[in-house]
Amino acid sequence: MRRWLLILLAVVLLIPVMPWQVMGSTGEVQETTQEIKYPYTFGPIVTSTAIPLAKGKFSLQPYWYLYCTNSKFSPNWRRINADGDYASFETVLQLNYGLWDDLQVYALVPFIQNWANGVNNPGPNGERSADFGGLGDVSLSFKYRVIAETFVVPTVSYLLTVGFPNGHFSYLNPGRLGTDRLGNGSYAFTTGVNLSKLISPLIVYANLWYTLHTDFTTDAATTARGGAGAAVSGTNHPPDRVTINLAMEWPFSGKWVALVELFGYGDAGRLIGPQANQAPSDRITILPAMEYMATTQLSFALGLEIDLAGKNANANYTPVLSLIYAF
Repeated sequence: MRRWLLILLAVVLLIPVMPWQVMGSTGEVQETTQEIKYPYTFGPIVTSTAIPLAKGKFSLQPYWYLYCTNSKFSPNWRRINADGDYASFETVLQLNYGLWDDLQVYALVPFIQNWANGVNNPGPNGERSADFGGLGDVSLSFKYRVIAETFVVPTVSYLLTVGFPNGHFSYLNPGRLGTDRLGNGSYAFTTGVNLSKLISPLIVYANLWYTLHTDFTTDAATTARGGAGAAVSGTNHPPDRVTINLAMEWPFSGKWVALVELFGYGDAGRLIGPQANQAPSDRITILPAMEYMATTQLSFALGLEIDLAGKNANANYTPVLSLIYAF
């Protein structure tokens, strides 16, 4: 397993430095330096773009998600009862800044409010409903463009992200029925590549990321409620994660743009450290959406995430609204 993970990680790291060349009919290398002009769009909601923000530019992008959990995915990829009614409202504030030429830095700051009602497994005092809210896990990302787009070659960027365990994840209150779990409990280090390509009239995007999680410790109450995905009381060894995101935009009428995304993740073994002792989780989601370009500075996107399949994960229907304001 580790051999295949190493191969995947090598592919992620080597894609941007491959000798991308355009060959003519005579076999000679042709120059393709024409500027590619994208139509004005919002960009994908979940899938990351490949073109970084211009140097010195700043933009603000809030997201609002309403996660409605109507079922769960079993270890055998089947839908099973969620044992209650669960919902989460998540506000994520994304701050973007063009640090240098071809280098963008951005931070994600999530605020989460969880609810549980009609829970089949009550708390110690018979609680069947609860709610809790607060700060989730914050992340800081750097996106660097290593290949500029031509009429043949896509834009390719490296991504490096560090996730911090800010969210509450341990010493959970059993009476809150798991709603006070707001974070994953570990540092997360993600590396990968983002790609984008204008194939008129469509714009296509793709991400391939690999994430490593650090170990963390939990108490017995947290483990009993599945806090932070805990598998044991004491030291937990989370599995590594592979993420693949795909998206396509179609500017079809004036200021309106159609968007569809298909994205998912899969947990694997660990490249570093002891063998994982948490059950692997997988999920595949589709997201149709519409975008509206109000002005050159302000744009909106509204969509619905639908979890199609998965393993050891919640099955959600998630309306999502986002806007971008560029300063």
